[in-house]
Amino acid sequence: MNIILPKGRGGNRELEMMAFSDNLKELSKKIGFNLSSRGWCYQLEGFGLITKNEFDKVEKVINECRKKGYLPVDFILEEDARLFSGVENSEGETPLEYFADYLHTALYCYNFYTPDWWEDEEYYIQMLVEKIDLKSLFEPICKQYHIPIATSKGWSSIIQRAKYSRRFKEAEENGLKCVLLYCGDHDPDGLRISDTIRKNLAELMHVSWNDGFTGYDPSDLIIDRFGLNYDFIVKNNLSWIENLITGSGKNLANPNHNNHNLPYVQEYLKSVGIRKCEANALVVKPEEGKQLCIDTIEHYLDHDAINRFKDKRLVIKQEISDYLEDKNIKKPLEKIINEIYGD
Repeated sequence: MNIILPKGRGGNRELEMMAFSDNLKELSKKIGFNLSSRGWCYQLEGFGLITKNEFDKVEKVINECRKKGYLPVDFILEEDARLFSGVENSEGETPLEYFADYLHTALYCYNFYTPDWWEDEEYYIQMLVEKIDLKSLFEPICKQYHIPIATSKGWSSIIQRAKYSRRFKEAEENGLKCVLLYCGDHDPDGLRISDTIRKNLAELMHVSWNDGFTGYDPSDLIIDRFGLNYDFIVKNNLSWIENLITGSGKNLANPNHNNHNLPYVQEYLKSVGIRKCEANALVVKPEEGKQLCIDTIEHYLDHDAINRFKDKRLVIKQEISDYLEDKNIKKPLEKIINEIYGD
């Protein structure tokens, strides 16, 4: 696929943006999941279609195409924090059809019932990732294993830490070993984030909630930084950025940077050099990334975990089905549903 960035003016530029958008939409079908603007830059670079110095330009062009309607406005993965709440849409069915749907849901409610998935398990797992593209990549896998996942966006907020540490405390009280899986950027501060997670959680040991719940002691928490790690980056030929410029625009490689002489920066410079690999780079190797995620999870839950979870669902299904049959509830409800829909 020959993707060319729009460079012309006037009518030529419009034609170039249309062609560029059509190519991205076609490529999106092959990728199979949504990407952020930055994620698209890594995807195009991975195909050898653009270089690092064109990243900012590509992001601007993508947004221009969205504004002009050449790309769907929801083509780009949006951060949850930016989404509206309180939006209500009218029902697309009659009140009686709505009622029939509820009856149908009652008959098959075992599909929606949430059991204690972690009962009789050894570990309880949660996952944090640095970038929204990684959440998009890993979320379907985490859903299969019933693992909560969120983006940390650098140093995670107090309320985010408080919420997931509360779940860890509840799990520990139920006799489970707690595991936090983390995947983020490979740069001095990215590595430092994962190294200081326990310290950040410990700062909230004495917090209290309105319902009387108190803080969590992370001393026994297993923190597993499973990516991006150097060996994985090299093995899968992920893209390095040849600088150590941080989100603030300052370069850690510059001797005048306040943190330049700190041990964590100097150790990184000696072992890795003046380069970094952003977590978004993983989107060019989605299958390898998914396998990395699965292997990490199954290190704790083993390869039979999904079948164990399915068995718990079957137990619920059997219990509800037996009750409906025993009380002769199923056939009358099915009759009402069929009457409403005219079947």
